[in-house]
Amino acid sequence: MIDGISDAVLVALIGAFGGLLLGLAARLGRFCTLGAIEDYFYGGSDIRLRMWGVAIGVACMGVFGANAAGLFNPTTSYYLDTRWLPWASIIGGGVFGYGMALAGNCGYGALARLGGGDLRSFVIVVVVGMAAYATLYGPLAFVFAKLFPRIPTDTPQGIAHGLSYLLPVAPAVIGMVIGVAILIFAIWPARMRADPKAIIWGAVVGLAILSGWLGTGYIAQYGFEVVPVVSHNFSAPVGEAMLYAMIGANHAPSFAVGSVIGVWSGALIGSFMLGHFRWEACEDPRELRRQIIGAIMMGVGAVLAMGCTVGQGLSSMALLSYSAPVTIVSIFGGAALGLRHLIEGFAPAE
Repeated sequence: MIDGISDAVLVALIGAFGGLLLGLAARLGRFCTLGAIEDYFYGGSDIRLRMWGVAIGVACMGVFGANAAGLFNPTTSYYLDTRWLPWASIIGGGVFGYGMALAGNCGYGALARLGGGDLRSFVIVVVVGMAAYATLYGPLAFVFAKLFPRIPTDTPQGIAHGLSYLLPVAPAVIGMVIGVAILIFAIWPARMRADPKAIIWGAVVGLAILSGWLGTGYIAQYGFEVVPVVSHNFSAPVGEAMLYAMIGANHAPSFAVGSVIGVWSGALIGSFMLGHFRWEACEDPRELRRQIIGAIMMGVGAVLAMGCTVGQGLSSMALLSYSAPVTIVSIFGGAALGLRHLIEGFAPAE
């Protein structure tokens, strides 16, 4: 599309741009899934959860607004053109959420902490990538394909598209209305409107997700190479980035590679801006064991659910896929159970 730059490189640059925004949001805006859940259950604050609502609302409005303008077709995404398996969302989301609590971060959060010098997160990132690839292409691939087959479908697996069959309204209009409703709900409480920083960084995250969908969608439509229409996700794409780091000379870069590098770079920049960069390592073998087990669960769970906290919680939710809200609730429940295990134990209170 641009002289001297292949479509694959352009897609990687789009991923890097959005990833940079996500990395900055994690460090400067404290945008974090597990942190939001911890704040809600143990800190008495829902501000960071509402930041997710802002991000989803902005991304959803942008996606379906572009759809209405003829600039983007959501049904080209695998979230909508693959038959939804409810049990995959429930099991995968629950396993991922519990693993996230054990590890102390999701894949995206671990990349962001790695940008701040936390070497414990390096272990989490590597193990998440390995576990995801082992499930997709390695020893667990046969079991995964049998129990959770990915079956293409001509019926869009999305809420807006499903409602359009019942109502005389286009999916784009329904999607924009839902996006506006989510955004209003997120910023409605006075305590949220009193924190403009939270709203701004939530919107930045939403724009990062939107940039992935619109950028890859545009290149897929007008480019000369076959590229998938994707946005940010940090499970199997982490494994893809690791693979590229080892044998990149034989493979073209991808959106996933750019996204992972972008998040790490944005977090690194944000850490230096705040003066928070410092090397950290794990001194407790029990903590390291817990983090490795949690990372394995996250890698496997994210593949089963077709996405992680960012992949399903933001990218897929922006398209209003059937799988997104079910996976989000399952991740939330799994994380809540894992945090209870770590903080309170399972013994009944006396």
